[in-house]
Amino acid sequence: MGNLFSNVPDQAREELAEILIDAPDARIERIVSTGQSSPEGLWYDQAEHEWVVVLRGRAMLRFQDDERVEMGPGDFINIPAHRRHRVEWTSADEPTVWLAVFYRDP
Repeated sequence: MGNLFSNVPDQAREELAEILIDAPDARIERIVSTGQSSPEGLWYDQAEHEWVVVLRGRAMLRFQDDERVEMGPGDFINIPAHRRHRVEWTSADEPTVWLAVFYRDP
């Protein structure tokens, strides 16, 4: 048993990612951001789909086609495999806690 809000730092130099479940066709991670964003020029291009929800804090995702999605508590999005995206910003005044589910087609 665990708690998604345990050991959430107020500040950290780097984003923290913790794998909660790692199965053959899916992986679930808790991610904690404290003002981090994707490095300049970096686009995530993942082989698996990613369903992500913001549990606490705020963030903005940007897609290579320039679509931007601002997210707050309870907001979720499904990002298809190979849809290039990046994190433009996360809250600097409070931790942003994400739950990300990475999965493959059956």
